Amino acid sequence: MDKLANLIAAKLPQEIEDCGRGDARQLGSITADAFQNDPFNAWLFRNPQAMQATFRLLARDVYAKRGMCHRIGDHAATLWLASDQSGEPSLKSLLPIYWAITRGFDFTAYKRIDIATKAMVRHKPKEPHLYLFLIGSRLDARGKGYGGKLMAPVISACDEAGIPVYLENSNPANRGFYGSFGFERTSLFSPTPGAPPLEGMWRAAR
Repeated sequence: MDKLANLIAAKLPQEIEDCGRGDARQLGSITADAFQNDPFNAWLFRNPQAMQATFRLLARDVYAKRGMCHRIGDHAATLWLASDQSGEPSLKSLLPIYWAITRGFDFTAYKRIDIATKAMVRHKPKEPHLYLFLIGSRLDARGKGYGGKLMAPVISACDEAGIPVYLENSNPANRGFYGSFGFERTSLFSPTPGAPPLEGMWRAAR
């Protein structure tokens, strides 16, 4: 995956910033805003502040540390991780995440997140791939093409390196966007009865 990371870095246009851990607060703010009306994440967190804090901590301690985080200004962002890297936060990171998701006195949130995480792991392909954890634009930046701009150079680099890409689509309204990049459904699953479904989507290298 080192070759892929170098290819992606070389293909990023000037308007896309390759982010580090110091950008985690802004990444969390952008992605939480993007996902505030997302059916699955609304069920999962039930608290916009908890979502933002969790995304910020994951960006800082998982994706910026072990993967890649990109953003266009304060408008849109993506979080990526190679399949051979762990997406599990360290214990040091988990404690503030647990605090973030329960400070609204929703003490069932941890159970929902645990169930959802295990379901996602079960459905994730075993073949080596690049995993797209989050892609999103702020609500006031929708329809300006930021998502496509963030996706295109990474997809191009994956094709060049022969690496497939996997994601879980949490909103049926986004199926057409992912389909336009060649993603196809591989699974449809609900982590627990009553939860909105997640759609596993795979894109083979071309």
